Formats: sequence, structure tokens, C-alpha cells
Amino acid sequence: MTRTHLHTGHDHKQGAGGQEEILDLDAEVLAEHLAAITEWLPLTAGPRHIVDVGCGTGAGTFALLERFPEAHVTAVDTAPGHLQRLQEKACARDMSDRVHVVQADLDDADWPDLGTPDLVWASASMHHMADPERVIRNVHDLLAPGGLFAVVELAGFPRFLPAGAPEDRPGLEERCHAATGHLHAEHMPHRGADWGPMLTGAGFALDGTRTITVHIEGSRSEAIGRYALSALRRIRGAAVQALSPEDLAALDRLLDTGSPHSILRRGDLAVRTERTVWAARRT
Repeated sequence: MTRTHLHTGHDHKQGAGGQEEILDLDAEVLAEHLAAITEWLPLTAGPRHIVDVGCGTGAGTFALLERFPEAHVTAVDTAPGHLQRLQEKACARDMSDRVHVVQADLDDADWPDLGTPDLVWASASMHHMADPERVIRNVHDLLAPGGLFAVVELAGFPRFLPAGAPEDRPGLEERCHAATGHLHAEHMPHRGADWGPMLTGAGFALDGTRTITVHIEGSRSEAIGRYALSALRRIRGAAVQALSPEDLAALDRLLDTGSPHSILRRGDLAVRTERTVWAARRT
């Protein structure tokens, strides 16, 4: 589910609007890689009913609707603002009749009626669960026999700056990530987990895993600058107490959109990260 966190998904000091903005930018910038994951999924036939667990503002929902034109999606999230944004997008894309939204917290004992899907999709949401093993067991029981559960996770927060940047405080971005590391460990202990053993432990048969390396040069899209700005703003909110005054000042110069040092003015940005998908089948 989308919760308090630093990236997608599915807020430290920036509010729901900022979280929705970065989810939308993540979807825009990484659309090609998301499409590659949906194309890789080991499906013998196109699914007709998909459940998107922790759907956020709909990155996975719309990638799946485009990949599987006969499917409809039940999109589940805790945040009503995210679901409203998703519904607005569905209306704009003339897909309203293929999307059903459900506001629910899947850490609760009682799940809503989500039907019997052929595919359950969980992108950047499983590591937010308080008890992911229980959620995985529930997904197993939810799926139709032979149905697929796709768990997609980030291998850490994206990086945007080269190692020598900014020139007055080289390595600033890595220090910012180090400063937020304790929050990840405290609030998201399952981040970076190998989901394979948990999936097989719940009775799934693991059909395969794939890791996609992401490296997108900033020159390919102006959205990358906005993505970097939004991401570093969120990191600042979490890291402010742990950064040195010099690092905080350098970070603020990057985040000042009116400054000549603004990250939006840099020509050396890139998005660097990895995404891994585990495909597990209910046998």
C-alpha cells in the first residue's frame, strides 16, 4: 500500500500532493522500463481481472491496461487522494469502465472483496506492509488457480547527480541517502528483501525473477529534472536533522528553482536505479 515513505510506492514533510507528484513523475520517466516488466510477465494468456495492490496514482494500473486490452483492474490503495487522481486519469484516457478503485489497508485483518483475479500486481508496495508474509498468503488465496502474483521492487532510491556533484560539495547525494538510511531501517524493515523465499513459503511456485537496470540521461526528457527536484525535496525533509550545515546549504541551493545552482539548470542529470520483479504462480 502507499504509505509514509520516500519514493513512490506508493510523506516526509511534503504532504500528499508532493507524494502524488513524484508518483506521477516516476510513472512518466520510467514508463519504458515498466512496459518492459509487463511484457516479461510469464503469462500463458492475457488476464481478464487484475488487482493492483498499493496502486498509488496508477503507474502500474495503466501500464497493465495498455498491455492487456481485454483486462479490467481493481486498484487498491490507502490514500483517497491517490485513488481520486487515478480515477481522473482513467476518465481522461477513456478507461473509466475498466478501472474500479478500492480504498483499503491490506494490513487490516478483514480484506475487502477483490474478486478472483488472474493477476495480482504489487509495485513498490510490499515493503510497506507491516506483515508482508500474511499479505502474501492472502494474495495466494485470492488468486484464481494458475494465477500470477508479480512483486516489483526498487533496489534503492534513484540517483540523479554524478558523483562529483555539486561542485562545492561532491558526493552530497550519497550523504543524503546515508542520512535517511536509519528511517528506511526503522520504518521499512522489508525494503531490499528477497521476496522469493516468502513467496514459495506461502505456497507459490516461483516462475522467475528479472532485474532491469535503469539509466536514463536527463537529455531524454525535461521531466527528469522535475523528478530529481521532487525526489530531493522529499529526501531533504527526512534528512534535515542528520545533514551537516554545509551539506544542507548545498542541498538548498540545488532545490532553489530561482538559483543559478538549481538542479533544474544542470545538464548532467540521469536517473539511475534498478527494479526487480518476482513472478509467482498459484499452482
